[in-house]
Amino acid sequence: MKQHKKFIMSSSNQTYKELAIPYFKESFDCIDEVMQKLQHPCYLIGVSAIALELLKDGIKPNRGTKDIDFAVMISNMDEYAQIANALEVKGFTKVTAPWTFYSYKFKVAIDLLPFGEIEEKFTVNFDNRNIDLHVLGFREVLEEAVPVKIEEKIANIPPLPGMVILKLIAWSDRPEDRPDDLSDILKIITHYYNLKWDEIVEKHFDTLDKEPFDQLLIAAEVLGRNSKLYLKKSEVISNRIMNVLESNLKDASKSAIAKEWAILLNTDIEYTFELLNAFQKGLTHSI
Repeated sequence: MKQHKKFIMSSSNQTYKELAIPYFKESFDCIDEVMQKLQHPCYLIGVSAIALELLKDGIKPNRGTKDIDFAVMISNMDEYAQIANALEVKGFTKVTAPWTFYSYKFKVAIDLLPFGEIEEKFTVNFDNRNIDLHVLGFREVLEEAVPVKIEEKIANIPPLPGMVILKLIAWSDRPEDRPDDLSDILKIITHYYNLKWDEIVEKHFDTLDKEPFDQLLIAAEVLGRNSKLYLKKSEVISNRIMNVLESNLKDASKSAIAKEWAILLNTDIEYTFELLNAFQKGLTHSI
């Protein structure tokens, strides 16, 4: 897929079999061919991007999905219509949401989320359906996207801290409809200590000198420090993320994030409240 900035290629090379997403290759091939032809930068986001990033360190996906999310940088709705027409030729049909396409052949749904010049106040308006798509954070996060090789293809994906920011924003927009966002963020935290061990030793050694020693708390704080980049880029993003965290850190018993994480980790809410607090501490860390 076309890139809008120069990247250093990831040295790892994943396989579709390792990714374990049904018909991902077939769907990705369709998207890639359309975007190459129409020359629009396109990015793999969502749980598939997280799975691909974690695979670089041998971490296998534990949640299958038949939904694949892409973000495409375009200027106007005419360009989006061209993409939609090209996908329909390849057997993808528009369904309920105007940015969702479904393949009855592959039984796969693709969300194709437009951003870029098409936005107005972080929103894309689909006039024919009177439906708005909120894309706050897409520009800032996808500026840092990195290419990952998957067999003969290249997928541009955001770094894990960027995925956390996008998922927190998406969850805060519709918390009742997006419980998987919190699960995905927790999964990143769970693996982040091992993923970033060398960086922790080199740049965040102060997080290791704490009692009691806890890898998850260290991971959450370092993840917060690395996520701070996106808050620096945008006051709107910063305000949204900090408001979400502050509202969930007023009272452990009323924290939706801490409650969900406690269920997922099978632990008490006081611990996951502390975990969320460590992430916020990282976001506000000053070097």
